[in-house]
Amino acid sequence: MQFDVHHKDIKALDIGDKLSVDPSTVGAASRDFGHIVKAVPLAVLHPSNPQDIAALIKLSYYSSVPFGIAAKGHGHSLRGQAMANNGVVIDMKSMNKHRNGTGIRVLTTTDGLYTDVGGEQLWIDVLNKTLEHGLAPVSWTDYLYLTVGGTLSNAGISGQTCRYGPQISNVLEMDVIIFRKPLDKSSNGDNR
Repeated sequence: MQFDVHHKDIKALDIGDKLSVDPSTVGAASRDFGHIVKAVPLAVLHPSNPQDIAALIKLSYYSSVPFGIAAKGHGHSLRGQAMANNGVVIDMKSMNKHRNGTGIRVLTTTDGLYTDVGGEQLWIDVLNKTLEHGLAPVSWTDYLYLTVGGTLSNAGISGQTCRYGPQISNVLEMDVIIFRKPLDKSSNGDNR
């Protein structure tokens, strides 16, 4: 099945009503920050949870014509990193709407304080939330209006890297959304 957002099988999925083909939404997802690359997706997914993203990946995997998928936060990527020509762009900002307006939590454990942050969050918001608790990230970008997920996808190099390491080296744990095909019993256990 070639990707068609109006196909009955796609509409039957839980993500069917979260896929948008609205021309203004698709148009916004077609441009990168540098306005150098243009790639027009077939649709934009507005997920409310990680399972929506996993369902989209599964849909592409099992499609007779797999389609590209790209995550887009606040759109600061250059050279088309957050674009999917004839595929689906995931609007990561929509995740924030389903977390009571914030994907930033400062938590206390027996090991100390840590911050649980959604990849769609801006570093400026992470800084402001942690400052409420007398804390601050160990390493952050020089420009704070970038998303956590976007900078971590590139290691998070900044002027503080030489002292505290890149942002990714200060991450305790990360959720990665993947889809794996059912385990092939004849394989050696490698399930990629």
